[in-house]
Amino acid sequence: MGQGEASARGTTMEGDCLSCIKYLMFVFNFLIFLGGSFLLGVGVWVLVDPTGFREIVAANPLLFTGVYIILGMGGMLFLLGFLGCCGAIRENKCLLLFFFMLILLIFLAELAAAILAFIFREHLTREYFTKELKRHYQGYNNTDVFTSTWNAIMTTFDCCGVNSPEDFKDSLFKLINPNHMVPEACCQRASQTGELAYISQEQCLSGSMMFRNNKGCYSAVVDYFELYIYVAGALAIVVLTIELFAMVFAMCLFRGIQ
Repeated sequence: MGQGEASARGTTMEGDCLSCIKYLMFVFNFLIFLGGSFLLGVGVWVLVDPTGFREIVAANPLLFTGVYIILGMGGMLFLLGFLGCCGAIRENKCLLLFFFMLILLIFLAELAAAILAFIFREHLTREYFTKELKRHYQGYNNTDVFTSTWNAIMTTFDCCGVNSPEDFKDSLFKLINPNHMVPEACCQRASQTGELAYISQEQCLSGSMMFRNNKGCYSAVVDYFELYIYVAGALAIVVLTIELFAMVFAMCLFRGIQ
């Protein structure tokens, strides 16, 4: 009788533990599902918004790319949350296994991205960006992705060149535009009646320091994103930890289902 009672008690505790894991996993994945739905909603709203917000985003390549990143992240989180919720509440081994494999693939992809970022970290130096700017930037060719991206960066952050406007000396831009010292995106702007207008475009293009942005984009971008970089690093550690726990919970529930 003693062994039977102990066995029954152990079985009950094991069932309670699995039940706890099941509901914790459901709540966790429901929050992921809501987050994914919200991101999908924001991305779709920006793309189909009839009030003109889409045109504002489309005019800036960085923002336009960000919309598709939001849509991709939203879709991935939506699918993860849905699989996790259904697999946990229905105790479906197939869905739990698919959820585990998807989490594992995402985890491995993030790990590979971190390794590649470490290997190619020298490509994020001032010297590398300066060399690429001198070699490929054209100034006014909006069909060239490299040029339009740099124009968007210089306009958004009110900066010029990688280090300073001097970066455009002995460059492809100077070869194409011999009469201009800096591109139009480097000129200072003032807000007039809700629209952005250049203060003195001709003097800026001719090289006047008073009417151009003299700060380099490398420093401007690093200063702007410094706080976000630390926050992103902390979030990355949290996300990786959550993913590990999600995989462990999924496997425990998978093995515990009879």
